[in-house]
Amino acid sequence: MPEGWLSTGIPGVLLRALTVHPDSRGSFMEVWRASWTDPLGSGFRQANLSRSQSQVLRGMHFHERQDDWWVVLEGRAFVACVDLRSMIAGRATRPATDTFEVGVGSALLIPAGVAHGFLALEPMALGYLVTAEHDGTDEHGFVWNDVKAAIPWPVDSPILSGRDQANPSLDDAIAAARQRSGHVAAR
Repeated sequence: MPEGWLSTGIPGVLLRALTVHPDSRGSFMEVWRASWTDPLGSGFRQANLSRSQSQVLRGMHFHERQDDWWVVLEGRAFVACVDLRSMIAGRATRPATDTFEVGVGSALLIPAGVAHGFLALEPMALGYLVTAEHDGTDEHGFVWNDVKAAIPWPVDSPILSGRDQANPSLDDAIAAARQRSGHVAAR
């Protein structure tokens, strides 16, 4: 693994501590360098900014062709990652799930095939880079509180978008992903 990365409980999902340089005026922080991610095979193409109020939950979302690089710019988040790659390929019936808190000074690399979501623990801003320009064809998801994903969210009634409220079950999302990719479930 390249220098500066910390492993998580899901292969390919990596954390990186960022250095904040404070002075009397405020602070400066590098949020991304190509030399950090290029050795991992990422080629970022678009940058986005998401702002969330406290108790907003965004997720669970996944992409089949896109990696994400998240940097918390303000606030803190409870993050959940669910590895769907083996399930989509038909090699597993349950996903690996990992959760952790991130705040300012943390960066997270999320590979394609790993579902991700976060709960804003306080008002927050999330800057993120993606390896594909958005066109909507690689936006997939499943319901945030699916029992099979077993995410230990610290809230029972988060603030959700209409899209996140309407997401299918994990099993239905996996079945649709298998159909898109041509994989057949293991028997």
